Amino acid sequence: MPTPSDRGASPDRTPLEPIRVLRPRRTDALAELMKDMPPRAPVGYESFALPGPPSGAEESTQELPPVRDHHDRTRRSRDIPRGRVPGLRRTAIAVAVTAAAVIGFGCALLLAGRGENTAAAAPRPTATPSTAPTPTPTASGATDPDGSGTLRQGDSGPEVSDLQERLRHIPNVYDNGSTDGTYDTTLTEAVARFQLWYGIRGDEDGVYGDDTRRDLESRTGG
Repeated sequence: MPTPSDRGASPDRTPLEPIRVLRPRRTDALAELMKDMPPRAPVGYESFALPGPPSGAEESTQELPPVRDHHDRTRRSRDIPRGRVPGLRRTAIAVAVTAAAVIGFGCALLLAGRGENTAAAAPRPTATPSTAPTPTPTASGATDPDGSGTLRQGDSGPEVSDLQERLRHIPNVYDNGSTDGTYDTTLTEAVARFQLWYGIRGDEDGVYGDDTRRDLESRTGG
């Protein structure tokens, strides 16, 4: 293998080659050691006869049944025809069906008897006379839903003057209102205001009916 030249050396100088040294192995020493070892004695084996089976062993020996693997069981289950039920399962199914039929028949008879008893014991409804109050006719012949003596916008007379006098005693309802006996728009608004403030719900808004009359008379004196 060539080596790089030293710096400053002449390029014409021949490179040095590595030197290989071969040393032969000595095998004669190992052969001499093997000769000095004593020879080994051969190993022998002793032979003896095995005892035979006891008398009568062949007669008491029983042959084991063949082992059934999974494939044999699967093949036998496939060989059974479809729709064929073993006797035990067939008997159980027949008993279950019979019991269900008997129970259903008994329930039907029980419900039928109970329905007849209920129909016989139910009282017949009797007609009751109607006790609805008869409406009070007004001057025009029609019934007034607010009761007799109802006053509304357009009426006039001493009853309207009494209403105006009573409303003037309620604070902030009909202050300094007229008492001319005419049921005008101002009086209608005052009656509606009184109904709203004091929670009167039996009469129409602004109509002086029985409920409004009772409440106003209770507050202003009979």
